[in-house]
Amino acid sequence: MTRISQGSHDQANDAGDFSLVLGGPLFQLFRRAHLAGDGLELLRRRIVVIALVAWLPLLLLSVIQGTVVGSAVAVPFLFDIDVHVRFLIALPLLIAAELVVHERMRAVVAQFVSQGLVPATVRARFDAALENALQLRDSAVAEVLIIIFVYTVLVLGVWRYIAVDVPTWYAVPEAGSLRPQLAGWWYLFVSIPVFQFILLRWYFRLCIWARFLWQVSQLPLAYAPMHPDRMAGIGFLPRVTHAFAPLMFAQGALLAGAMANKILFGGAVLTAFTLEIAAVVTVVVLVILAPLLVFALPLAAVKRTALREYGHLARRYVDEFDDKWLRGRAARDEPLVGSADIQSLADLGNSFEVVTGMRTVPITRDSVVQLLAMTLLPLAPLLLTIFSLEELLNRFLTIVF
Repeated sequence: MTRISQGSHDQANDAGDFSLVLGGPLFQLFRRAHLAGDGLELLRRRIVVIALVAWLPLLLLSVIQGTVVGSAVAVPFLFDIDVHVRFLIALPLLIAAELVVHERMRAVVAQFVSQGLVPATVRARFDAALENALQLRDSAVAEVLIIIFVYTVLVLGVWRYIAVDVPTWYAVPEAGSLRPQLAGWWYLFVSIPVFQFILLRWYFRLCIWARFLWQVSQLPLAYAPMHPDRMAGIGFLPRVTHAFAPLMFAQGALLAGAMANKILFGGAVLTAFTLEIAAVVTVVVLVILAPLLVFALPLAAVKRTALREYGHLARRYVDEFDDKWLRGRAARDEPLVGSADIQSLADLGNSFEVVTGMRTVPITRDSVVQLLAMTLLPLAPLLLTIFSLEELLNRFLTIVF
């Protein structure tokens, strides 16, 4: 079982125990409240409790104020798509993503050591990078600053973005502003901050991950330019992006919920959000992929060196091959058919092709496509606001067949 870092980070010396999420004040609070085990167990209990804290009081208060259904307001609680998507879909996904990232990232980080990329001469610096990442992950100051930022900046910003200019279960327009209703106060000061804190905490962790990768990229790693992964031996690294799929789906769902309300109750049309969708999707995908780009320069340097060295080796070999077989230096009784020299020349050519085809950007097309798909998938139902289901099916069948 993974040991928990509490003050001392003795697990930093074991890359296989590295976890981007298994620590911090909130995690320790979950453990004391029996909402998480040492290895992020009790996921269902954690999701149910947090989601209910954010969503259930809104339902109960809406019942009390008579805005849960009916025509008392333009947007009753049960018809507010954004609030249900935010707290019953996106929030559980953000919580579940912790377990996915924890399990997959540990294996990826461990491969730096297990595949021999970290020589003994730089192991201490690699361990120091792990230690620094764990210290930031466990920082109480960081989570306090996130809370302060949420209440001073993000709450009002989110409130303005999700609000529609009609009476709703949480607020009514009054003198050019929105006056919160009874449920609106819980929404504004509890539900939204809980969600924003967990979301912003995720982005803080992504910053820790980016910093760790940058520190590792500065080390003289034992790259292998002839490695069949065509990434000098770090071909395992792009696979870590798959772990962030739940996080990307949650981001897409968050965007879809906010747009759905503005389309259904604010009179907007989906096409009006084209630039917004493109910007949000681009940014969130880059947040996941950009940290991998720190290896672009080291890989480019490795490729240049390898091409030069293998070029010299290839020239030396072909010169000797030419002298032996074309200039008559081979022994008269040495047969050309079945000669190992021919196979060696072919092997050398294949090796040189591997070096030539080595990628200097550790990002695969599959990773990009998956991240884009997971982010855009929650937006698909909004197409029904433009096309009927029959039209969508016809267009899909036309594209496929």
